[in-house]
Amino acid sequence: MLILKYPSQKKKILERFSPVIFHQSDVEKRAAEIIAAVQKRGAKAVIEFTRRFDGARLTPATLRVPANDLKKSWDGMSAETRAAIEFAADRIEKFHLKQRPQSYFISEKNGIRLEYRQTAISSAGLYVPGGTAAYPSSLLMNAIPAKIAGVERLAIITPPGKMGIVNPVILGAAHFLGIKEVYRIGGAQGVAALALGAAGIQCVDKIVGPGNAYVAAAKRLLYGLIDIDMVAGPSEILIIADETTPLPYIVADLLSQAEHDALAVPILIYIGRLNEKAFKAELKRQIEASPRSDFIRQAIEGQGTAVIVQRREQAAELANLKAPEHLEVMTEEAEKFVPLLKNAGAIFLGLFTPEPIGDYVAGPNHVLPTGGTARFFSPLSVTDFMKGTSILQISQKGLRQLGAAAIHLAEVEGLDAHAQAIKLRL
Repeated sequence: MLILKYPSQKKKILERFSPVIFHQSDVEKRAAEIIAAVQKRGAKAVIEFTRRFDGARLTPATLRVPANDLKKSWDGMSAETRAAIEFAADRIEKFHLKQRPQSYFISEKNGIRLEYRQTAISSAGLYVPGGTAAYPSSLLMNAIPAKIAGVERLAIITPPGKMGIVNPVILGAAHFLGIKEVYRIGGAQGVAALALGAAGIQCVDKIVGPGNAYVAAAKRLLYGLIDIDMVAGPSEILIIADETTPLPYIVADLLSQAEHDALAVPILIYIGRLNEKAFKAELKRQIEASPRSDFIRQAIEGQGTAVIVQRREQAAELANLKAPEHLEVMTEEAEKFVPLLKNAGAIFLGLFTPEPIGDYVAGPNHVLPTGGTARFFSPLSVTDFMKGTSILQISQKGLRQLGAAAIHLAEVEGLDAHAQAIKLRL
């Protein structure tokens, strides 16, 4: 892990902290080719790419997981796993119920009635990652806000294993959530099938959920045809700590995100004097003890950064600049940081609020903006599955009240037909 000091090495720190800039790349070109192939050849292309990338040999009849397999998976889970899913779902639901937006109307004199109506989108595709690990927690985080919003149709896509098998916990969680439409496909080809309505899948209005670089590129390319939640990049954690923070806590939390994949971004901002020898020894000990040490070591060596600062304000400045997905504050009086922190997907305060508790059971959503996009993106929420419509109803008296100003503005803009549509009624 690279250790830098602020402000003496500010230039190098800023290089490490600069936001991701998306650009045309080989990944995006390949994703575009996959989308074009799915659009042209439908199920044949989806099956071909699934065999090539996932090693699974499927047919048009086996792309969709039978509904009775979902129930069998739920029934076959241990009681402990079912209880954990139910517990997490209950907490996620309670938190997200507070996010329901309200419709409203304004009634004025002279028969002017204005309304803003909030309604759910009709359908959504949920991408549940597979590959190096399977994430039933992501299914809960994506599906529950959609169900609270009132989305009528939810379709899950998730990458299969080499034998075409989907993680049974994902299938069981789908049954628990009442979702019957599950497809054993992932990658850019799965995103394309959802967006274009291919391979026997009816197209959806929106696709949500994190995936690999090809999934992110496909979502970005298809945005406009369908809506998306955000363009998700590698997982990130930024920890603000000081001399009161136990080193094992710091290292464990850095590794909790570094284990996602080799491109994960683990960052420490340390206020005060860091015992570098002890820190590196603890890092080595925990990495060697982890079953996912290969991913962790690559992430720590590739993107891992520790920055030494002297003041709270410097730590907050750097955190806001990085705008991380996950931001932990494990210092004395951690809550005093909150007014200083502007850019983060989620903030975790204190020694006993590790990031993984937010991944599973705390309640807030764990689908968060990455790559510096927390400067303008928000966590996935109920409102992401809703849309607004303005409704206007104006009487003849009301038009007389509003008409003159509207006619004048139309004429200023040189739009005579706009003005005439109002004049005729006056």
